[in-house]
Amino acid sequence: MTDTLPTQTFTVTRLDLVRYCGASGDFNTIHWSDRIAKSVGLPGVIAHGMYTMALAGRAVTAWAGAPDAVVEFGVRFSRPVPVPDTDEGTEVVISGVIKEVTDDGLTKLELTATCGGDKVLSLARATIRKR
Repeated sequence: MTDTLPTQTFTVTRLDLVRYCGASGDFNTIHWSDRIAKSVGLPGVIAHGMYTMALAGRAVTAWAGAPDAVVEFGVRFSRPVPVPDTDEGTEVVISGVIKEVTDDGLTKLELTATCGGDKVLSLARATIRKR
């Protein structure tokens, strides 16, 4: 069984990163300083990996219908999400397919997260209990 879920697109701006720095306590300069990010070989400021994962989690929660319907969720970080210093920021696109519906009512999802056409999460999977 393979059914495609509706694609969800999330805009990420520098303001989002500043807010996430405050909420998470992760003030690593690669998340807000182009100068430092470039000095360590990055293309510029990048989003926090956990922020990118949270966007995928938001998509899963929307597909599931409620946060408590998410039974399992995990990803690996494969590429950074560069966030330009513009009002438009960048977009992270989350898509998913249903891989299996188990006899006990669980739905297993395989997710894809991209930014600028590049896959930014790998082994992204979730299990939800559909309401």
